Amino acid sequence: MNLSQLRLITFSPTATSRKVGEAIAAGTAVQAVEITDLTLDSSPLPEIPADTLTIVAVPVYAGHVAPLAMQRLAELRSNGAPAVPVVVYGNRDYEKALTELSGFLTERGFRLIAAATFIGEHSYSTAEKPIAAGRPDAADLALARIFGESIRKKIEAAEDIAGLDSVDVARIPRPRRPLIPQLRFVYNVIKLRKSRVAKPRTPEVDAQLCTHCGYCVSICPSGAIAKGNECSSDSKKCIRCCACVKQCPRHARTFNTPFAAILFDCFKRRKEPQSIL
Repeated sequence: MNLSQLRLITFSPTATSRKVGEAIAAGTAVQAVEITDLTLDSSPLPEIPADTLTIVAVPVYAGHVAPLAMQRLAELRSNGAPAVPVVVYGNRDYEKALTELSGFLTERGFRLIAAATFIGEHSYSTAEKPIAAGRPDAADLALARIFGESIRKKIEAAEDIAGLDSVDVARIPRPRRPLIPQLRFVYNVIKLRKSRVAKPRTPEVDAQLCTHCGYCVSICPSGAIAKGNECSSDSKKCIRCCACVKQCPRHARTFNTPFAAILFDCFKRRKEPQSIL
């Protein structure tokens, strides 16, 4: 069988999930591709037709699908469309995120025919404390395209949608989790939580560098930054995606959380994408 329609749905404040999703879509060689980026758009989603391959690519925050992404996916529905859940995490672990996303899609009428986990630069990564810096890199995106090609071959080998085997995401290979770094991470997190070290809830702004250009306002997915008040963020709305930090043209924003040093120290070893078909 052949599927001529592909829908890529993504939530991607720092563009990592979108890059992975686009590379997978390119690998499928489907010509009619529609991209729905929910990062800045909370409009209701239409029901996805059964003949449309659907890729959903979202970031992992603290082992779960980013809560704002789940909110914006809430109205997503289908009646049997083949779907590929993809989660992108910052080189620590995706924990429950893939299971959450897969269950969410299944409950809403999708048929899971493949799934994948990829690595993206961590939101807290900085030049001084790089955490999966620059990822997804060229090697990651090449694997994403190969994954897309494998999805196409699976679809072509089936007689119809009913003939596409579903996948059990619990069988996907887990990332390597060496014991010592894991124990060191847990110890340091517990120590930090018991300490009185200040933990920022929003990025800090250097008022001398900020030109009030409003770019941070335009890219904030949660509306935490108000036009004319660019030197502060609403802590009740900020999701700490650090899109404003990474993309400020004047480098006026920083998010100096002590968690960054812990992640940098414990998770230097490169993790690789994993998939299941």
